[in-house]
Amino acid sequence: MANPVRNPVAQSSSSVRGSQTTPQAPQPARPADYVYFERTTAGFSEEAGSRAKSAQLKLEHYYKVAVDSAIERNSRRVELERRLQGEALISDERKQRQLQQLGKKESTYLRLRRTKLGLDDFRTVKVIGKGAFGEVRLVQKTDTGKIYAMKTLKKEEMLKKDQLAHVRAERDVLAESDSPWVVQLFYSFQDPSYLYLIMEFLPGGDLMTMLIKYDTFSEDVTRFYIAECVLAIEAVHKLGFIHRDIKPDNILIDKDGHIKLSDFGLSTGFQKKHDSSYYQRLLDSANGAQSPTAAAQAARNSVMVNSINLTMSNKDQIATWKANRRKLAYSTVGTPDYIAPEIFIQKGYGKECDWWSLGAIMFECLVGYPPFCSDSTHETYQKIMQWSNYLLFPDDVHLSRESEHLITHLITSADQRFTVDKIKSHSFFYGVDWDTIRQIDAPFVPHLRSITDTSYFPTDEIDQADEEKSASSNEASKDLAFLGYTFKRFSVSSHGF
Repeated sequence: MANPVRNPVAQSSSSVRGSQTTPQAPQPARPADYVYFERTTAGFSEEAGSRAKSAQLKLEHYYKVAVDSAIERNSRRVELERRLQGEALISDERKQRQLQQLGKKESTYLRLRRTKLGLDDFRTVKVIGKGAFGEVRLVQKTDTGKIYAMKTLKKEEMLKKDQLAHVRAERDVLAESDSPWVVQLFYSFQDPSYLYLIMEFLPGGDLMTMLIKYDTFSEDVTRFYIAECVLAIEAVHKLGFIHRDIKPDNILIDKDGHIKLSDFGLSTGFQKKHDSSYYQRLLDSANGAQSPTAAAQAARNSVMVNSINLTMSNKDQIATWKANRRKLAYSTVGTPDYIAPEIFIQKGYGKECDWWSLGAIMFECLVGYPPFCSDSTHETYQKIMQWSNYLLFPDDVHLSRESEHLITHLITSADQRFTVDKIKSHSFFYGVDWDTIRQIDAPFVPHLRSITDTSYFPTDEIDQADEEKSASSNEASKDLAFLGYTFKRFSVSSHGF
């Protein structure tokens, strides 16, 4: 509250005037009853202070976005003008038309930015995936009819599980990327209870579904998918992020049979402090030492993974492991099968952890199961930590010398692990044209009956019922925690399937 102060001490102003060395213009005389107000927050309630701070942050964000957008628009125009200036064969009239087309596109984008998107703008076709913090739906935008995949995340769970940094990292990776190897994000928005990511729909399903269906791949097919994964992981690293959760579930297949990386919920930027709490919770649950919050979350989880007594020579039990593997993908515990040992140690790690995961996937493609899979997550963890004792190639599976050599140089200590350049030059990839691989025919191309065909997703195993959306407490603080989450992609012409 502002406190009025009448007739401030005269000697204060006179002492200031006496200390000045440069002459000042005479100040107009103040009336005798002139009231001075002192700026102070004293007297305001804590709630008022919190609301004021919230308003300040929202205003700062609003003007930052406005200024950044203006800079981006100017940069795009300058870039186009520079490019047109170098085109001697293009007439001035055509150059002017291209500049006008850019202006129209910018105007369309500005209108799109001003449009407030919400859940009502999308119609659910089918639920195609569920996870610990939300679900993925196939949706259709009501005004355009375009098809998207909509990922929903529960704000309450994000806050409880301390996933704010990861949620923001996922949004930033998708927003910053225009790589053909990363699932494209078109919009992101939020309501009081949920975060929404509107992404391109990849109708070919994921690599996990293919591995469950086909058991193993030939070395030629494996070479194709692993080579594309190398380029996808490299693209993420070039953006300045580590994925940290590379596994077959997160390798999606587009309509032409090529792969894209998805699910960056555990990704992190190189400059951020690594958050290993997720893996600590995984180990706690594996050891049975759950916190009350984790126990409550497990109680809410409808999918429980049965214990499997796995003998690697028994194909029936391996098939049982594969069936439970899908259930584990939907559970809160997740699977540690593809996680590098340095992540568990929690003493810092770098992008090389993603190459370990790729080695585990390559092993599974050729052998039929990950190298350290066991009858419990804790046992899998123990094998990963003692990887040198447990990385064994089965006698009944013939692998080439090149494939074994590459796997053993990916599944190894972090300081000995191959870099991306060594991986690309490895003899296993002899004949791979890294620049054109996305243009060649894929070994498997989805046969689609319609733009909403979900036959490559296990939708029969997923509960299609809508989740109950209950209002939760502390809405204002949740909104502030996710400030700046909203996103709309500039390239408005290519939206949707």
